Amino acid sequence: MNAQIRPVLVAMAGAVLLSTGALVWLGRDLLQGRDQNSSQSPLLDLLEDVRRTPPSRQPRRPPAPPRISTWQQPQAHACPALDPAMTQRLQTLLARLPVSVERVRIHPTNYGHRYAQDAFGNPVDPTPKVVVLHETVYGIDSAINTFITPHPRDEDQVSYHTLIGQNGRVVQLVDPAYRAFGAGNSAFNGQWVVTNPKVGGSINNFALHLSLETPPDGENTAAEHSGYTQAQYDALAVVLTDWMRRFNIPPDQITTHQHVDLAGERSDPRSFNWLELRARLAALGVIC
Repeated sequence: MNAQIRPVLVAMAGAVLLSTGALVWLGRDLLQGRDQNSSQSPLLDLLEDVRRTPPSRQPRRPPAPPRISTWQQPQAHACPALDPAMTQRLQTLLARLPVSVERVRIHPTNYGHRYAQDAFGNPVDPTPKVVVLHETVYGIDSAINTFITPHPRDEDQVSYHTLIGQNGRVVQLVDPAYRAFGAGNSAFNGQWVVTNPKVGGSINNFALHLSLETPPDGENTAAEHSGYTQAQYDALAVVLTDWMRRFNIPPDQITTHQHVDLAGERSDPRSFNWLELRARLAALGVIC
């Protein structure tokens, strides 16, 4: 062999041996674990940790409701003088409410449970904290027939917690512990809950819905009608007082379907007299 080539081959052989030894050492370190004086985890340990650790499953942030004006209850400044006769009449009605209220069982497709989580896994408070006032447009019996009828399609499902007839008749359709389907795509003071991402957010999960029977001249789409009876305002004040005390709902959380509806298609309750309601709530001691 050429004398000049022999040293080159020896050097190359030495390099191969050193590389092989380094690979053997690295493989032993990866397989046997890190040296006690080392501060880094072996690669195989890191890979095993990744396999053992489930991926973090943080709840997704729900979409925020669109901006709408903050609710300002009409005549909120009014504190009418108390009428002793009205106070006595309303106190009597309030005491009789548990036995005088009618209870109608509606079809289960028209109401549901309140949710403790939204559709994205975030915790939500299902406690009722807002009351929405509606009107039936047609007679009270027509409304009840609608609610006892099965509605398998989401877009047809509808209900209120309570109806109040023109003669002061109080009908409970959905227990307040459950979710009535009184408002579709809706929000109140920047709040809603998304329970079905396909249909957007709604206030139903934390709302109570009450509807007044519309007078005959209001069975249309006119902007106004002749209004509601004194018996209806009496019964309304009594039911609201009960709810306000049971669920600690302040008077400024009593609103209208027109205000919470995000589609801008609702105008109920038309021709509502806030002074009539406030006089009665003051007589019952829940405002002013």
